[in-house]
Amino acid sequence: MLFQITLRKKATALISLLAAAAIALTPFSAAHAQAKGPPVLRDTETEQLLREYTRPILRVAGLEKQNIQMVIVNEGSFNAFVADGRRIFVNYGAILQSETPNQIIGVLAHETGHLAGGHLSKLREQLANAQTQMIIAMLLGAGAMAVGSTRGSGSAGNNGLANAGAAALAGPQEMIRRTLLSYQRQQEENADRAGVKFLTATQQSPRGMYETFKRFTSESLFAARGADPYLQSHPMPAERVASLQEFASASPYWDKKDDPALQLRHDMVRAKISAFMERPETVYRRYPLTNDSMPARYARAISTYLHGDLRSALTQIDALIQVQPNNAYFYEVRGQALLEGGKPAEAIPALRKAVALSNNAPLIEMLLGQALVGSDNKAYTDDAVRILRAAVAREPEAVLGYMQLAMAYGRKGDYAEADLASAQAAYLRGDNKTARELATRAKTRFAVGTPGWVKADDIVASKPPRN
Repeated sequence: MLFQITLRKKATALISLLAAAAIALTPFSAAHAQAKGPPVLRDTETEQLLREYTRPILRVAGLEKQNIQMVIVNEGSFNAFVADGRRIFVNYGAILQSETPNQIIGVLAHETGHLAGGHLSKLREQLANAQTQMIIAMLLGAGAMAVGSTRGSGSAGNNGLANAGAAALAGPQEMIRRTLLSYQRQQEENADRAGVKFLTATQQSPRGMYETFKRFTSESLFAARGADPYLQSHPMPAERVASLQEFASASPYWDKKDDPALQLRHDMVRAKISAFMERPETVYRRYPLTNDSMPARYARAISTYLHGDLRSALTQIDALIQVQPNNAYFYEVRGQALLEGGKPAEAIPALRKAVALSNNAPLIEMLLGQALVGSDNKAYTDDAVRILRAAVAREPEAVLGYMQLAMAYGRKGDYAEADLASAQAAYLRGDNKTARELATRAKTRFAVGTPGWVKADDIVASKPPRN
């Protein structure tokens, strides 16, 4: 599992009223509302499973050809959301807390409902309309206050006119806010219904969606007690869950269970997330030594290598490989353990096997490229360049790939390509100053008009996104 900050362009700042309404559909935590966007986790095994979960749903929703991407957010809370019409964001906590595939699939179906319903673009229209209404209200209110002040500040009548202007500002503001939130509540209900429709069309149970929302109802009730339902961006929990149960339980697939093989894969991914993201004592509470299941052994093996006992970890991983000799991700973990344990040359065979078994997964190719570069064996340099170029071609936003590619080109003495790859890595990190400096130097090394020169020139000419 790789940790990487992916770049997100800054959204245009709206006034706080409108921004608060938008948060309901794209609920980033305050710490992640940055120009660079939310920190995300990259892991081939987890992403592949999520793609398989969403593929049939996207197909029946008519979105199969839209290249919708799954993004795993580095947040332990249970959450999933759509933000730009091209990606479904899922907190790792949502996967970890979903006990069955059907539970997380239900959440993904709900988010697909938002995409299929065009809710993001419609919300933007609502926000634009609301902003226009706010501007008009502010101008009218400001005009009334200005009239009151120019007629003199001493009379009660003039004070009343100024107060009326202030009321003209506050009244429409509250009305617009309620209208926006009511509109979003309706979108949530529509997404629930669409999700159930997609699940039924793909012969999957909507029970998982219902179970997930019901589980959070009791947690929400205390916080929502006494709250004004018209100020809730989502429907009041009890009402929403009752409505969902009514139409979800009518599905002919309500009682359908998850396939045991899929459940095992789901449990393996949850174990992996736990091992990488939780403290070792938490991992061992979840997966004690008395638990001899494959997920438990997987979690303990990863946790063991992460916390310094490489020899024991390799023994545990090799035992897993004996049980499933064609599991690409066991070889990936073995190679990653050796690589991070300072043994890049020893990591190469395992990572080559992982690449082959995973059908050349680009993130695993990047680990292999890193091992080849880190081995200090110049005989591997051309191989590293070839593998890393293929990887970044399919994962053009992966900083690690460009960083390792720059090192590989440096080993070859190809400083033009090394500068360009370094510039691309800096650009993806959001370090535009360094990116332009490196790209400027790369341009002097390339012949004018060549592909490398053009790429470097694009970086030099790029402008950082505006606030």
